[in-house]
Amino acid sequence: MAENKQEQANEQEIIDDPINDEATVEDYPAEDSEVKSELEQLREEKEEVQNRLLRLQADYDNFRRRTQKEKEADRKYKSQSLVEELIPVIDNFERALQVEVDGDSAQNFASGMIMVYDQIQAALEKEGVEEISAQGEEFDPNIHQAVMQVEDENYGSNIVVEQMQKGYRLNDRVVRPAMVKVNQ
Repeated sequence: MAENKQEQANEQEIIDDPINDEATVEDYPAEDSEVKSELEQLREEKEEVQNRLLRLQADYDNFRRRTQKEKEADRKYKSQSLVEELIPVIDNFERALQVEVDGDSAQNFASGMIMVYDQIQAALEKEGVEEISAQGEEFDPNIHQAVMQVEDENYGSNIVVEQMQKGYRLNDRVVRPAMVKVNQ
């Protein structure tokens, strides 16, 4: 009789705690099918909520990683638009510096211009801008743009013979490919 009362008390505890993970449907009295179905429904809902929570957590982690990568890329390439605007200016500056000057005052002016040019180059290098080497290098379509092909015995096949226009890269991204003549 005492054992029977103990079993009834245990069954009542299980019934009172419908989300008891250790309880199984078989632990409930057979006549209480409504409680059993409710328990199953609650377990299914719990599992569904846990799955949604896991998916939501994974989505959040992916969003956080993607945002971090975008921030890093923004920092790394923040000056790209400025570099793209300055490259033609550098080209013109280099052409102007190739002009022969006569006289002391013109020579002093040219010296000042060289100093300004060097400062601009140093500022670009500080931002991660570098020239793409071309002459004598093997042609690489990722960093070179072939505008002509020539046959020259002094160079091997697929070697850059002459650089027509300088190319530049910002960190690891090509801003402007070098325009080159390539040996066949």
